[in-house]
Amino acid sequence: MREGSLEAPIRHIIDWESDNFYDEDNLDSELRGVFDICHGCRRCFNLCDSFPTLFDLVDTTTSGEVDEVKSEDFSKVVDACTLCDLCFVNKCPYVPPHEFNVDFPHLMLRHRAVQAKKHGVNFVDKQISKTDMVGSIATKIAPVVNWATATSNQPVRKTIEALTGIDARVTLPTFANKTLCQQVNLSPCTPNINGPAYGQKAVLFATCFGNYNNPNIGLAAIKVLTHQGIAVETVYPGCCGMPLLEKGDLAAVATQAEKISKALEQYVAKGIPVISIIPSCSLMLKSEWPLLLPKNKAVKNLSKNVMDISEYFIYLHKKFGITEGLKPLENKSVTLHLACHSRAQNIGAKAAEMLRIIPNLTVQIIERCSGHGGTWGMMKTNFETAIKVGKPVAKQAIAYDNPLVLSECPLAAKHILQGINQQAVEEKSYSTMHPIELVAKAYFSEC
Repeated sequence: MREGSLEAPIRHIIDWESDNFYDEDNLDSELRGVFDICHGCRRCFNLCDSFPTLFDLVDTTTSGEVDEVKSEDFSKVVDACTLCDLCFVNKCPYVPPHEFNVDFPHLMLRHRAVQAKKHGVNFVDKQISKTDMVGSIATKIAPVVNWATATSNQPVRKTIEALTGIDARVTLPTFANKTLCQQVNLSPCTPNINGPAYGQKAVLFATCFGNYNNPNIGLAAIKVLTHQGIAVETVYPGCCGMPLLEKGDLAAVATQAEKISKALEQYVAKGIPVISIIPSCSLMLKSEWPLLLPKNKAVKNLSKNVMDISEYFIYLHKKFGITEGLKPLENKSVTLHLACHSRAQNIGAKAAEMLRIIPNLTVQIIERCSGHGGTWGMMKTNFETAIKVGKPVAKQAIAYDNPLVLSECPLAAKHILQGINQQAVEEKSYSTMHPIELVAKAYFSEC
């Protein structure tokens, strides 16, 4: 046996349809085996709260070993995991193909799946995970919803907190009056015939956040891509299922995967790339779906045809060149948070590459988890921990002193701004946007 692993990490199929997957004794044995390896290594002590929680449980036993930790306490470790994947991608030396076979995030996922099967997903979590239902209703009454969920509206937010467990202090995403798909239909963009990639086609997967919450991200992506000459078609067959994955509802995720991959099959068959504007969604389509449905050809083919928006922009830049006309911005320097689910795609810092093409722009990078973890960081049980985990990110952003803080993950960006406002000694205005929005601004000053 040798220490560590030099081979590229691989992930095993998630055998969620087998009876053994839900066997609690088998799960307990695997948890103890992996936790013992983690206890002996402790390399991930500063990544998230799962590992300090685990190590505290071990260190308070008489023997100082995992075998004395009570099985019922393992849920504390699982509940602290945000499924950011950074331990698997960046830290753990024992991931497959190493013989220890450690995949900590997917082990946490298995525990949640076992609990979901045994007890069901509670009503509030189930409703929060139905992003299409919530989004379709909220966009119809967006002004009312946005008023009710504003952090300044504490009487209503306290009521929401009591009913749902969503912390009254957390900045919640707002909803648009019109979805991205509706806005695209009202004002379609035609390809620039002088663009270097004229004649190429792409499908923009709107994502639930891009469709219901912030269509400006998708609109910016479409403007930038059509300016390159790309014929862009915007589609939204449904949510990728990441919120469902967080709750361990793997059957529901698989249903979404089958539905969306089937809707996109016609484009994949023609070799048209599918572009996702949110890294969590990109990761689901690329990585998680094929592990859940390894025999589904539509899912497998789609996974090979998906690109993150910044990844696709760099692909265009290298293969065709890009349309001239990028102008220097008012901001000479920006802070860029590299989202965890962007890093987990193993594509490199494509957002940084993209932004550095803008003339005279300095990009200062933060490579650390924001602590938000999707719906996880919104809950009252987790908000303080989410802020604590993201504290080093906020501290570094303050040190960089750039008023514009970018992230490919809009939820992470808002969370970072909250952390900054809690730590900043002097009052200063910080704002955020998606990196593709800044590229659009450099091309079209009115963006």
